Amino acid sequence: MRNRFYQVPHCTAFGTEKPWTQAAHRGVKAEGGWAAVCTEYAPFAPDTDEAPLVAARFWDEDDMRALRLMTDEVHRHGALAGLELHHAGNHAENNVTRYPTLAPSQTASDLHAHVVAKAMERSDIERVQRDWVEAAKRARDCGFDIVYAYGAHSYLLMQFLSPFYNGRTDGYGGSLANRARFWLETLEAGKRAIGDDCAIATRISVEGLGPSGIHVDEALEFVGLADPYVDLWDVNVGSISLWSHDSGSSRYFEEGYQLRWTGRVREATAKPIVGVGRLTNPDLMARIVRSGAWDLVGAARPSIADPFLPRKVAEGRTDEIRECTGSNVCIMKVDGFGHLGCLQNPTAGEEHRRGWHPERVEPAGDPSTPILVLGAGPAGLECAVTLGRRGFERVHLVEAERELGGKLRWVRRLPGLGDWGRVVDHRAVLLAKLPNVAVVTGKRLAAADVLDYGAAVVVLATGSHWSGDGLQAATHEPIDGADPALPHVLTPEQVAAEGRRPPGRRVAVYDAEGYVTGPGIAQLLAAEGFEVTLVTPLDLVSPLSDLTVEGPLLRRALHDAGVRMVRGVTITAVEAGRATGETEFEEPWALDIDGVVLVTQQVSNDGLYHELVADPAALAAAGIRRLVRIGDAVAPRMPSEAVFEGHRCGREIELPDPMAVRAYDRERWVPDVAPSMAR
Repeated sequence: MRNRFYQVPHCTAFGTEKPWTQAAHRGVKAEGGWAAVCTEYAPFAPDTDEAPLVAARFWDEDDMRALRLMTDEVHRHGALAGLELHHAGNHAENNVTRYPTLAPSQTASDLHAHVVAKAMERSDIERVQRDWVEAAKRARDCGFDIVYAYGAHSYLLMQFLSPFYNGRTDGYGGSLANRARFWLETLEAGKRAIGDDCAIATRISVEGLGPSGIHVDEALEFVGLADPYVDLWDVNVGSISLWSHDSGSSRYFEEGYQLRWTGRVREATAKPIVGVGRLTNPDLMARIVRSGAWDLVGAARPSIADPFLPRKVAEGRTDEIRECTGSNVCIMKVDGFGHLGCLQNPTAGEEHRRGWHPERVEPAGDPSTPILVLGAGPAGLECAVTLGRRGFERVHLVEAERELGGKLRWVRRLPGLGDWGRVVDHRAVLLAKLPNVAVVTGKRLAAADVLDYGAAVVVLATGSHWSGDGLQAATHEPIDGADPALPHVLTPEQVAAEGRRPPGRRVAVYDAEGYVTGPGIAQLLAAEGFEVTLVTPLDLVSPLSDLTVEGPLLRRALHDAGVRMVRGVTITAVEAGRATGETEFEEPWALDIDGVVLVTQQVSNDGLYHELVADPAALAAAGIRRLVRIGDAVAPRMPSEAVFEGHRCGREIELPDPMAVRAYDRERWVPDVAPSMAR
């Protein structure tokens, strides 16, 4: 390895289904200075199928051809390529392949309630080990330099090691030495097969943090047993049911939090160790390496947020690092939406299909074109930065408030969401380095001001606001009596940005969104001593937080803060001292309160756009050739989508309609002649 930066295996939803996208995404990281770049988990046999999740399937030569694109691209940029060979054990549903699920004992999966495994017989053990060895040989022949025996996250190797899964009474169960035998035999066979050609890595959760894994003292004993067969230890914490503690979000885990446990592995081995912990601070990285706890700085999410992090460190541009926010939007995008994305990095997942590079943009066709960007929220900030990087000579970013950030100005002040402000801070640093972009704050422009500004292109990124009348999805109607001018009716902006508070101590936060705002407001008010009831029409409090692996942690935090949670209730009317509505079973419901915060639906701030677009003659007379609306001003969305749209607008601003829907590469293979269905 050319340095100590190591992109550990992480999911993308590309796998072998989108091989060019896989290659481009990993290749950009190698170009950005990561010395080793790994795939996501790679099932090596058909009886470890976790569909609909997408993995880097590695069954045969067809899969080798797909992943050869990645190894070639990673090697082209001077990095090593790693493959994480994987068997899920009793976490494999096998819904597509329809094979029985395998596990050390016949136990029901603690991940999928309907899955009960077959207890592996000796023939199953030997067959799986042969499959792993054959896959390891294919990995070597495919160009991989590092081959994993993946045991972390309570997959099959860990299931043999953990008494929670392993109730065997033969030579593979009972004592630690027996429970370790399956893993040790697999490593030894791999070492014999490819150990002179590739590094053998193993990934282990050294502290399960619950009943399904092992604890650190036992993990150190295992490391001692396996050390002769291992070239690299990849260490983390948690299990598949406690993945929230491995990919810990910034709401609940500080940078480097795993060191408490992973830092102890040095006690048991002198081999290289790589660890993770959402590290973005180069000083902390250096301290860890100098301490000897780890040899390599591992990253998944920080490498997505900034593929060029290592190069920026090497070049002394640490202020330009696009730091991971810890929002776990990447996990939501992969597991929930089927394609990697990022709150900080709008090019993540777009390297192949849209041809976007995180550090390079096409130069402006006509640099002299004067451009006005109105609104410095996530969309406007990203658009202005992109236009500036492209070399437009006169870009003005004008914000009505005195502070940049749009809704993130106050969202970052909610409990646990401070690191979301990195979206704003990073772009503020870049704007300060772009002399061709002027930033004006505290200036609200009317239509006449826009017409008189002298811009040829106007981009409206005017954002959105929370509905003050309680317009909501459950009814598509306002709430009777809701008016934010009344003292007992408040919006999130009034609470978090303006400092308004209800007239008494009893407050309901009505959350019809199901993401971060409602719980954040509830925690904020609870911390100030209010008696808070969070009411939601949804079946679960903040269901979107489950997609970011934060849901259980969030609901526990609300409980610990003293917030009462009421689900399945739609509020239809509010008045001074009372909120009323109905339950999901259409039963009447009421709550005595002193105030209510309405987190129901956001509404676009699009009045200025409609006023301008309604008078094309005035636009022409003002020399405005193009009027574009982006971000929440089009439709309120998650901040990641606003950043993405701002970036797309900046890249495509010269097109006749920059925001038009366009096809991108789908990696389809269409045969010239349809195959016959005949057998």
